[in-house]
Amino acid sequence: MASIEESGDSGHKKGPGVKKAKRLSTQVDMTPMVDLGFLLITFFIFSTTMSQPTTMSLIMPKDTEKEEEQNKIKASGAFTILLGKADGVYFYEGEDAAALQASDYKKIRDEIIRKKKSTDPKDFVVVIKPNDEANYRNMVAILDEMTINEVKKFALVNISPQENELLVQTELANGVQ
Repeated sequence: MASIEESGDSGHKKGPGVKKAKRLSTQVDMTPMVDLGFLLITFFIFSTTMSQPTTMSLIMPKDTEKEEEQNKIKASGAFTILLGKADGVYFYEGEDAAALQASDYKKIRDEIIRKKKSTDPKDFVVVIKPNDEANYRNMVAILDEMTINEVKKFALVNISPQENELLVQTELANGVQ
């Protein structure tokens, strides 16, 4: 609330019959305005919607007990990417793991595009198999490549012991320690 304070007369007059006007001092109490400000801030915080987190949609196949009932892919449309240590990227086409080729993250995009163009879209699938020494950053980089190249079907699969041994031998042949 505002209040007005009156100051007393100093008792000094300037002339005969002249009365000095009383000085008035005003003070404004800011407490109600601060309360109103905090009420408005609280109202706007509670009435706004927070940003919703965005996630990547993931379609998982149904679990089956029988191996025969699992999803099968055509060997001609399969493109398998193996992730190794020291940012190593290796790939082969079809079922011929012996034809394993070394690559890097710049060249793997060209290989994905080439395979995608040469394969029927309904048969094309990329199988990603990281071994125990692959790091998380490389896994994310390959998943980003799937998004960039608009690969509709890809699978993250455990690497088989035979493929892991072939990968280790290929890394040793390329001088990866």
